[in-house]
Amino acid sequence: MRVVVLGFGSRGDVQPCAALAHELAARGHMATLVAAGRYAWLAGRGDRTAAQAAPSHRNTARAMPEDRNAAQAAPGVAFAPIGVDPVAIVESEEGRRWLRSGPLGFVRGFRTVVEPLATTLVKEVDAACAGADLVLAPALGAFGRHLHDRYGTPYRILHFQPSEPTREFPNPLVPLTTLGSLGNRASYALVERLGWLALGRMVNRLRAEVLGLGPLRGSPFAADRRARVPVLCGVSPHVVSRPADWPGHVHLTGYWRLPNGEPGGGIEDFLEAGPAPVFVGFGSMVPDEPERVAAAVVGALRLARLRGVVQGLPVAEDDDVRVVGEVAHERLFPRMSAVVHHGGAGTTGAALAAGVPNVVCPFFADQPFWARRVVALGAGPRPLPVSRLTRRELAARLIAAREYRENAARLGRLLHVEHGVKNAVDLIDRP
Repeated sequence: MRVVVLGFGSRGDVQPCAALAHELAARGHMATLVAAGRYAWLAGRGDRTAAQAAPSHRNTARAMPEDRNAAQAAPGVAFAPIGVDPVAIVESEEGRRWLRSGPLGFVRGFRTVVEPLATTLVKEVDAACAGADLVLAPALGAFGRHLHDRYGTPYRILHFQPSEPTREFPNPLVPLTTLGSLGNRASYALVERLGWLALGRMVNRLRAEVLGLGPLRGSPFAADRRARVPVLCGVSPHVVSRPADWPGHVHLTGYWRLPNGEPGGGIEDFLEAGPAPVFVGFGSMVPDEPERVAAAVVGALRLARLRGVVQGLPVAEDDDVRVVGEVAHERLFPRMSAVVHHGGAGTTGAALAAGVPNVVCPFFADQPFWARRVVALGAGPRPLPVSRLTRRELAARLIAAREYRENAARLGRLLHVEHGVKNAVDLIDRP
C-alpha cells in the first residue's frame, strides 16, 4: 500500500509524522513523508546539517548532528519536499510580528503570511499524493478532505492535541479549564466555525483554482465528523484520559516518537562537566522582548544556582550556560534536571516522557491547555505565562520543580514503555 504522510509545520509537527512513516515502511508499505525540505533527514534522506539553514544566534549555537541517526533507523521512507519553510517564515520580520500578535492577531495574520505561499503548497501536496492508496493528514488545512474529493483517496486525520468534541474539557484552544459540560462540547464547534469564517474563502479559492473542485459549504471538520473519518490522536492516555463520549472512530494511540539515542556533538562535554542542567527553550515562539526574557532566564538560573542549556534566546555562553540550536528533545531532555518550555504539544510530550519536571511558560493557542495538564499530573509547578516571566518568578518555579521529580519520573516510566507508533499503525493496518 502506498501511504503518504503529510507533515506540515516545524520539527515538532513533522517528527511524529516521520515516526509513522518509518513504522509503515518497516511493515512493508511504500511510505512517503511530505514536509519542508529541511526535514529530509527525518526520512533518512541526506544529512541534517546540509538540509537545514543555520539556526538563529549562529555565533553561539551548537547543533547535535548525530541525532539524524535516529531517523535512519528504518529504511525505505521516500521524501517529497515542499517549498514552504516554517523556520524561514518565523525567522522573518513579518513572521516574528505574526507570532507576537497574540491569538486574534495570529488568526488574522495567518492569511497575510501563508496565503501568498498557499497555491504552491497545494500544488506540491497534490503532486505528492496523486496515486496514493491512503493519506495521513493533519487536521490543519483539511488536506485529507480535499484529496479525497479530488481522487477518492481514503484518509485518516492526525491530531496532535485532543480536538474531538467532548463534554469533559473545552477545545484546547480555549484558555479556560471548563465551560460546563454543554459549553465544553459547544466550544469545539465555535472554534471550527471561527476558523472557517477566517479561512473558508481562501480554501474554496484554492479548491477551485488548483484542484478543480467545487466549494465546501461549511467546515470540512464537521463533514469529516459526519462521515466518521478515522482520527488518530498522537497523545498518551496517561497524559489525557480518553473522554468517555468520544466515538469509536477516534483513537488515542499514545505519542508517536522516533527511536532515540545518546546526545553527542558539542554539548556532551558540557553535560559531563557538572550537575544536570535546566533546559530553557520556547520552540518557534518569539517573546515580545527577547532580550528582556533572555536576561530574566539567565538571572533565574543564577538565582536558583543552576546550570542551563538555552535555545532560541540571545544569551551569551559561559561556564554554566550553553546555547544550542535545534536539538533532539527526546535525546537531550532525559539529561536535564528540569525543562522550561512554551507548552507546545510535541515539546510537552517529549518533556513528560523524559521523566523530569516541566515548567511551562505558555504564549497562546493550545499551550495553556498543556500547561494545565502538567500541573494536574503533578509533573511541574503552576505555569508562568511568558508575558509575566521575570528572574524571580522563574527562579521560584525552578526551585519548586524539585518537589515534582518523583511524580515526573513515574510518568516518564509509563510513557517510556508506551507504543504509540505501533498502536497507530496497527489501526491503519486493521481491515
